[in-house]
Amino acid sequence: MTLKKILLIEDEPLIQTSLKRLLEKRGAEVYVESSGNQAIKLIKSSDFDRIICDLMLQDISGFDILEEAKQRYSTGEIRDKFVIITAYSSAQVLEKAAGYNCQVISKPFDDLNRVLDIFMQEEGSN
Repeated sequence: MTLKKILLIEDEPLIQTSLKRLLEKRGAEVYVESSGNQAIKLIKSSDFDRIICDLMLQDISGFDILEEAKQRYSTGEIRDKFVIITAYSSAQVLEKAAGYNCQVISKPFDDLNRVLDIFMQEEGSN
């Protein structure tokens, strides 16, 4: 089994640290970024199996990151790689996210183990 390489884009320190630790316990190699613009640079220069992206970052939104990711990934790859996490799961947000076919998970998480399972899933098995 290969080590799963995950990029976690989250600017809330407690969530970032907790998720990183939990994913590493499950055997993932986790890169964290709190800046959306820095995350875009990482996405363009490195390969990740999964990209977990908060929608509301301090510099740009998760949707901006998804738009930039289109330069590197196909729509199908974006659907398979990205998981959006957000505390703002309004109808408009969910509708916009549906346009990318990404999975959207609301914070706070109801079932942390299920969420971690989703983050660790193989690409294309959503």
